Amino acid sequence: MAEMDICMPKIGESVNEAKVINWLKKVGDHVKLHESILEVATDKVDSEVVAEAEGVLVALLCQVGETIHTGQVLARLDTNAKAHSPASQTVQAAVSQSESAVQNAPSKRSGRFYSPLVKAIAEKEQISDAELSQIQGSGEQNRLTKSDLLAYLAKRSQAGAQSPQQAQKHEIKPDENAKGLQVMPMPGDELIEMDRMRKLIADHMVMSKQVSPHVTAFSEADLSNLVWWRERVKNDFEQKYKEKLTFTPIFVEAIVKAIQDFPLINASISGQTIIKRAAINIGMAAALPNGNLIVPVIKHADSLNLVGLARQVNLLADKARKGQLKPDDIQEGTFTLSNVGAFGNIMGTPIINQPQVAILATGIIKKRPAVVKTQTGYSLGIADIMYLSLSFDHRVVDGALGGRFVSRVAEYLENFDTSRDI
Repeated sequence: MAEMDICMPKIGESVNEAKVINWLKKVGDHVKLHESILEVATDKVDSEVVAEAEGVLVALLCQVGETIHTGQVLARLDTNAKAHSPASQTVQAAVSQSESAVQNAPSKRSGRFYSPLVKAIAEKEQISDAELSQIQGSGEQNRLTKSDLLAYLAKRSQAGAQSPQQAQKHEIKPDENAKGLQVMPMPGDELIEMDRMRKLIADHMVMSKQVSPHVTAFSEADLSNLVWWRERVKNDFEQKYKEKLTFTPIFVEAIVKAIQDFPLINASISGQTIIKRAAINIGMAAALPNGNLIVPVIKHADSLNLVGLARQVNLLADKARKGQLKPDDIQEGTFTLSNVGAFGNIMGTPIINQPQVAILATGIIKKRPAVVKTQTGYSLGIADIMYLSLSFDHRVVDGALGGRFVSRVAEYLENFDTSRDI
């Protein structure tokens, strides 16, 4: 038997650890070269570890939920075996039974057994052992399940059969960690558990509001010339460069120019030290198909022309839609753009993406009545207007800097050179 170790690969420049979230293969399974065998998660994205050779898995050396490090041996592959063997099936059964025993190990309260999840819900809802023992279970050997307990809680709420202590649960109070409110469900409510990414997003947003005193400045831009130019060249642009020309790379280009004019907007804070970033790495907030949010980053955006920006925007957006972003794709951002106009919104007040100090939201481009300048003066006409909103960290960015920055971005968009070649 020729055995080969499958090790945790390096999945990012500054990413040295991840958490095991799912085994895609089990002991005894035949795997092909470059076939995915394991899913791991960093703080922001999920990745897959692939087999570097063909063979049969003979050992899984880490468990779901375990934190693993770069270079760590995760599994072992027999590169000579081509199918299930009786020995591997025996090992597989033993491993499965062991994992099942660990994951489903019950907790004992007052002589009755409960799963860790049921026990946690009971403690959270302050259900006594005596009360818990009276709830009918629908699981194997009348075991109390999560569904049984949640159904009981909903009925108890509807009936109003609560002690004074239980009634206090209806009062909305922050928990000890200020991570959320403890609210009792009402009859007919649907309970949806947050997935891992949603929990991370929630924690990150709360942390940002706690860390940074947020202020938002607004500006508007007449994009009539820009809209006309893009409409005129977009087909030729796509034919020439094989890339769609959206407004996003044009917005990024204007942001980069404004950052070069006001470099302190491209900064972070470490304690009481301001770090003025040398690189201009623009994050672009993107909605995933499951509704979660992620921010892929255009590295060194100041070194790219409009074609290069369009390629990066399209590539990262496509990877986000397909769930193929890597840890490096979402790291080292220094400023973030959020295009709330993509959802039909006229403006927004975005939350700063820590550890950055500012984030710009662009609203929908909409035709509006406006005073427009002509060769003979001013007249009332129709213009393509967009509102911009900049949320900034008032510890570093004061009102003058924030206001001048967002106005400068608007100026660059309004004064877009419509004679430029593609």
